[in-house]
Amino acid sequence: MAQEPQNPADQVLTTTSEAPVKQPPPPAEEVVAATAATTDKDVTPVAEDPEKPAEAVAETAKPADETVADNKISQSVSFKEETNVVSELPDLQKKALDELKQLIQEALNKHEFTAPPAKPVTPEVIAQEEKKPEEEEEKTEEKKEQVTEEKKEETVVVGEEKASASEEPKTEPEAPEAPEAKKVEETVVEVVEKIASSTEEDGAKTVEAIQESIVSVAVTNGDGEQPVAVDVEVPPSTPEEVEIWGIPLLADERSDVILLKFLRARDFKVKEAFTMIKQTVLWRKEFGIEALLQEDLGTDWDKVVFTDGYDKEGHPVYYNVFGEFENKELYQKSFSDDEKRNKFIRWRIQSLEKSVRKLDFAPSGIATIVQINDLKNSPGFVKKELRQATNQALQLLQDNYPEFVAKQIFINVPWWYLAFSRMISPFLTQRTKSKFVFAGSSKSADTLFKYIAPQQVPVQYGGLSREGEQEFTTADPATEVIIKPATKHAVEFPISEKSTLVWEIRVVDWNVSYGAEFVPSAEDGYTVIVQKNRKISPADETVINNTFKIGEPGKVVLTIDNQTSKKKKLLYRSKTIPISE
Repeated sequence: MAQEPQNPADQVLTTTSEAPVKQPPPPAEEVVAATAATTDKDVTPVAEDPEKPAEAVAETAKPADETVADNKISQSVSFKEETNVVSELPDLQKKALDELKQLIQEALNKHEFTAPPAKPVTPEVIAQEEKKPEEEEEKTEEKKEQVTEEKKEETVVVGEEKASASEEPKTEPEAPEAPEAKKVEETVVEVVEKIASSTEEDGAKTVEAIQESIVSVAVTNGDGEQPVAVDVEVPPSTPEEVEIWGIPLLADERSDVILLKFLRARDFKVKEAFTMIKQTVLWRKEFGIEALLQEDLGTDWDKVVFTDGYDKEGHPVYYNVFGEFENKELYQKSFSDDEKRNKFIRWRIQSLEKSVRKLDFAPSGIATIVQINDLKNSPGFVKKELRQATNQALQLLQDNYPEFVAKQIFINVPWWYLAFSRMISPFLTQRTKSKFVFAGSSKSADTLFKYIAPQQVPVQYGGLSREGEQEFTTADPATEVIIKPATKHAVEFPISEKSTLVWEIRVVDWNVSYGAEFVPSAEDGYTVIVQKNRKISPADETVINNTFKIGEPGKVVLTIDNQTSKKKKLLYRSKTIPISE
């Protein structure tokens, strides 16, 4: 189980399929999720400062041992994912997994994962449903009349018996046997029993043999009318084949990984986990997941939910951006009526389903995601339609995508969210709370960098990842440096041969001065100004790219002058391209 975090981040409720909580899901503003998907009683107090996220984001004076703890947190997550290797599981969990597989096999043999076909709703069916109450009333009246007549007959019979007490008793002829239908019923039962016993004796019976076992029993009524054929069919013995996320329920090690998700979501209670799996399979068939994957639902919400990069442990990173719904046109297009709201929910499920299918379900693979929930400009509680749609999506994700979220990171968190988190925290399990990280707007970038390398973080969140062709990719690592208030920092790139130097630099929230120059190694050489020193504001540029062709040994020096009262995060990376003679 995850260690118990001691930070306010743990106070927020996830909106992916997290473990069951002690209360119905929270409002939509919490997250459209996910995803996924996670389970897990103690309540951790929430920090009063909205800028202090859960995992000790703010830097304050602390004892040495607490500082070490913070450094460890920055390198790893507070929630430690459990192993999916069966041989490494505790004995009780192994036993639970075996019992669950046995229940699933029995259900597959009985075809319990197949939903009964729905009857088509036709005018005739509707008419029959409307007539049912009238027919029931007529039957009730007939029964009452019949009971009354029987009572009258009994009274007459009693009177006749008293009147003829002295006479010789007369033997009444026995009542005729029940209708021929009774014999038919007995015959049918006998045929079923014989077929069932023969099937048990020969378990290798083929489908053709089963079809031949359908017996027609000829029945004639008392009037000698045309015989009626009664078909008796033996239930199929071939086990049902069921897949979820493209993987059979009972096949190999990947199947075990999926079953463990459901077991963890239900605290290894086997029967509850089995019920959850069964309901998920039936829901996927009713919702039409396979067909949904092929639907073209447009690109309207591509900026609302998207994937970008991986965290430091290899989890795909999933972004939920609620501020996009401040766009009135997009809001109306998404929630103005039931049809549009249902389309948004189908798109949301489609998006998560595609992401889940890209995961590695091998026991040692990455089978969970990290969710970043951006609450900047979030509509909050005021948008009723958004709240309804998100709650609906949340319920579907919680019920059908368990244990798919390794970490929930909330950024740009407003003050009202902290207040709400205090209210819901007592209803969250410790396991669920251990997956949460909580950061205000001024600490959002630093919080992301704890779990995601800067080159993997989108540029709008303080990182270096950008769309389109760039000189650098997410495979090129970046260096992080903290520049203290009212200080200068120099970055040097030494060059020993003719080459072209390419570099990019970013200071989170800028408001610093930046310049670059080339200093030759030769004493009689001249310094070359590459970038004139200038003040850069956040609105000017996000990432600065420079290129300089060098024909002699020397070094390129970048100078960053931070004259503000706040420390700054500097990101940079470079590469040299040799010049052929």
